[in-house]
Amino acid sequence: MTLPPGFLEELRSRVPLSRVVGRKVTWDLRRSNQGKGDMWAPCPFHQERSASFHVDDRKGFYYCFGCQAKGDAVSFLKETENLSFLEAVEWLAREAGMPMPARDPQAAQKADRRTQLVAVMDEAIRHFRLSLRTAAAAEARDYLARRRLAPEAQDRFEIGFAPDLRQGLFQTLTQKGIAPDLIVDAGLCARPDDGGTPYDRFRGRIIFPIRDARGRAISLGGRALDPNARAKYLNGPETELFDKGRNLYNHGPAREAAGKGLPLIVAEGYMDAIALSEAGFRATVAPLGTAITEDQLRLIWRIHPEPVIALDGDKAGIAAALRLIDLALPLLEAGQGLRFAVLPGGMDPDDLIRTQGAAAMQKVIDSAEPMVRMLWARETEGKSFDSPDRKAALEKAVGDVLRRIADTTIRGHYDREMRRLQWQLFNARPPGQAPGRAGAGGRRTPDPLPALAATRRSVLAGDGALAEEQVLEAVLLATLVTHPALIRRFEPALESLSLLEADHDRLRQVLLRHAHADPERFAENIASDAGPILESLFARSHVRSAPPVRNRNDPDLALMCLAEGLAKLEARRGARQEIEDAMEDMTGLADEGLTWRLSKAAEALQGPQRSNLEDASDMGEDRPALSRHLQDMIDARIWIKKKG
Repeated sequence: MTLPPGFLEELRSRVPLSRVVGRKVTWDLRRSNQGKGDMWAPCPFHQERSASFHVDDRKGFYYCFGCQAKGDAVSFLKETENLSFLEAVEWLAREAGMPMPARDPQAAQKADRRTQLVAVMDEAIRHFRLSLRTAAAAEARDYLARRRLAPEAQDRFEIGFAPDLRQGLFQTLTQKGIAPDLIVDAGLCARPDDGGTPYDRFRGRIIFPIRDARGRAISLGGRALDPNARAKYLNGPETELFDKGRNLYNHGPAREAAGKGLPLIVAEGYMDAIALSEAGFRATVAPLGTAITEDQLRLIWRIHPEPVIALDGDKAGIAAALRLIDLALPLLEAGQGLRFAVLPGGMDPDDLIRTQGAAAMQKVIDSAEPMVRMLWARETEGKSFDSPDRKAALEKAVGDVLRRIADTTIRGHYDREMRRLQWQLFNARPPGQAPGRAGAGGRRTPDPLPALAATRRSVLAGDGALAEEQVLEAVLLATLVTHPALIRRFEPALESLSLLEADHDRLRQVLLRHAHADPERFAENIASDAGPILESLFARSHVRSAPPVRNRNDPDLALMCLAEGLAKLEARRGARQEIEDAMEDMTGLADEGLTWRLSKAAEALQGPQRSNLEDASDMGEDRPALSRHLQDMIDARIWIKKKG
């Protein structure tokens, strides 16, 4: 459907974005300015306590400084209500009291047909609910009682019963005037090969209605009571309403519960999802009879950024976890991952809750492992690494897996964690060996004491030149935070600067974003956008003690230090790139031109600037010695990246 020009603009002007968003968030009234339509709240798209979600009524856009979610009223409704574009527009039109433009006949016919199919599904659910109360459903009621599913829970999940009749549902629906074609197209009945009267798909089964995120009935699931049935669980077929790979069981209630702060749990089937929900874990969903698909995984992440996958502790459950890992790896993003809770003794969640109670299930969820640990277990469990070639094979296998992660920041963190786990594995002490190292005469000397936690966290414990550059990056950024008036002067250099740490890069973006904002609100703005990063940055002793950070009232010192530091980073990284380019050109013996390039690169790398860690953290201490050289650099604006 094509909307007439200006229709969306009229909608947006009539319905303030804050009214749409306000249904899902609690505004931070201390930060918000209602008169100007400048509103702040905790983000509805990811779990947080601070108000980093900004709504600008005048522009009609929202933006989260935490997860980078952005859009307008239509996109907000699409994301939070799982609506299509036209459904979101219709919602806004109702809110604004505006009639929707006339749709083309084909689109209107298709929408009307979907509405008819939903109505047929609702009639079928009522029929099966009533059937559960009949004498024929005694065995079904006994089964539900054994599973400790109270009548109130049966009502909440609309559980029903399909008698073992070939045309029980078909006759009931046709007697109500529903066309046979609609019954078949809804997936409730099927036509025999000879083209005769349709027959019921669900017979002799407990019925579980399947609803979409908006609560519309789209299909059914059925559990057989006959232990010899060909399929224990049966879902409705693919229809205009139902795509099993794009929907989740209990989607709507789980999304609402997760929005109130409950952790999202992904179970394997209907009964697990119901048992978890009834035990207090109301934010629980389940796939619909298949392994989790990419579309379902994206739906799950839209509900919660780090769901807990609750899997049976048997071989099938572990295999499902490993398949899900392979699916998730290329899709990982910052702040978006998976945790795995493997249940003990081959139990499923329903078994555990019935035998040991909700507290036992809570303990399993609390101990859920991050995905990287499951990945490590897959590559190492049951294997021996007692030889160099086996160790090398493990490193290659891990490397092959990590290359599937598209996000470079995530891949880097996974790589570091894998290396840490490899070090632990390869340096494990053999059983029975006393602690310490073998010394002269067979005597063992004590192992060195482990590093203090503060030492391990320090960037100075990193690798040589790169660690120095990280220190320099930190001091430069802290200097700009301390002297915000200098940001505009160094803006071109900041825009082109490549930073090693992801947090440094995020802080750089925040500084650039607020470089031209109101100076009086600068500190408040960057604290709001990058509070945790700032806390981590200024917690480092070498940052706090750096002269340009320590001397807040000396902008001249800060100016010189920034110019020196940016020039030093430019020289180092340019030299490193020059050496890498030269090494690629090497074929056989180096010629004179190559030798000259390498020598010049080495000179630039050492350069007139000092190059040890003490220099990086003590920028500006030797002011008289640097003054002439730094003034020349400032006059030449050496920090600006040259074109070409």
